[in-house]
Amino acid sequence: MRSSSLHARFRLLERRRGFMETVLRSLQEGVLVVSAEGNVDYANPTAEAMLGFELSRARGRPAARYLPDVDWAALARGEDGDGWERLSSAEIEILRPRRRILALSAFPLAADGDAAPDDAAPGGGVVAILRDITREREDALASLESRHMEAMHRWAADLAHEIGNPINNVSLHLQLLRRAIARLPEGPDRDDLSELQGVASDELSRLGELLSRYLNALRDRAPVLAPCDVRAELERTLAAMGADIQAHNISVEVSAPARLPVVQADAVQLRQAFFNLVHNAVQAMGEGGRLAIALTADDRDLVVAFRDSGSGIDREDFGRLFEPFHTTKAEGHGIGLSVVQRIVRAHGGRIDVASKPGEGTCFRISLPLADRRARLLPGAPPPPPQPSGASQA
Repeated sequence: MRSSSLHARFRLLERRRGFMETVLRSLQEGVLVVSAEGNVDYANPTAEAMLGFELSRARGRPAARYLPDVDWAALARGEDGDGWERLSSAEIEILRPRRRILALSAFPLAADGDAAPDDAAPGGGVVAILRDITREREDALASLESRHMEAMHRWAADLAHEIGNPINNVSLHLQLLRRAIARLPEGPDRDDLSELQGVASDELSRLGELLSRYLNALRDRAPVLAPCDVRAELERTLAAMGADIQAHNISVEVSAPARLPVVQADAVQLRQAFFNLVHNAVQAMGEGGRLAIALTADDRDLVVAFRDSGSGIDREDFGRLFEPFHTTKAEGHGIGLSVVQRIVRAHGGRIDVASKPGEGTCFRISLPLADRRARLLPGAPPPPPQPSGASQA
């Protein structure tokens, strides 16, 4: 080949190389080339941003450092069968540089390197196409939660109709019974019947209030925010649940600093969230146990941690923990935690959970301070240590 022809051929290849580089840099999908040895050879800017590295520094490093759940060696060999087919359409979750869910498609490079883009090393390897589908998954989850909430609202309406009418009928008959008892001759029998009728009426009223509380919690109502003393609302909740707690022989310990910052919250909704978490803890512990509740605060949030000594949560149930109507309890309805999650989210807060089967569970509610620069009031003593394990949620 003459020198002029060779020069023209190089110029053509250079133009093609520049065109390919321009195309790769403009893609919204990430392109990652991995050598047969499993090291990074090439990444376009989108892949760099997704995986949190610069190609100049990452080239030659193991790709498993950035995508650890991919069997690069098997892909480079171009293995057939279920392994290859499954991985070619895999969805992978990464946590760095931030949490993302990536759809990965991959195929092996030819051993002569003809398919390798730009300056990727020849000799086989893998080309991986990465697409960020985090937003799609979040939208799908939000849509699923919306459908669940619609189902809960329909269930609440049915519950109000099916239980509300019998409650009204029983209440009416108890009033008639009270009048009939009043016409009886005075004596021990009349007093005993009157006392029994009074207990039945009180318990029916309590049932009506409990039903009303749950129905109100299920309604998707925006919180009415006002300055709220979280500790006071917690104490009101525990007082209202005192009989149930004592009946299950549960000891409750509350630890908190002498002073806590006031948060903007809906007191009624907050008590409902506390009620559901305490009720869950009592159910998890059964007969006998210890519930430690710790209140703490920093410059950003006020935190309420509920740690029980119950049976804990199995790993396979974690993914559906806040899903409406999902329950592992024989007598559970599966709406308590979903209501708590909705209330906390509506307040701009966060709920975390840590659990170990056989040892217990800790739920932590974090509520943002109205002024996140606010600190504990001057002169407040340092918060006492949290119950063991409560800070791990």
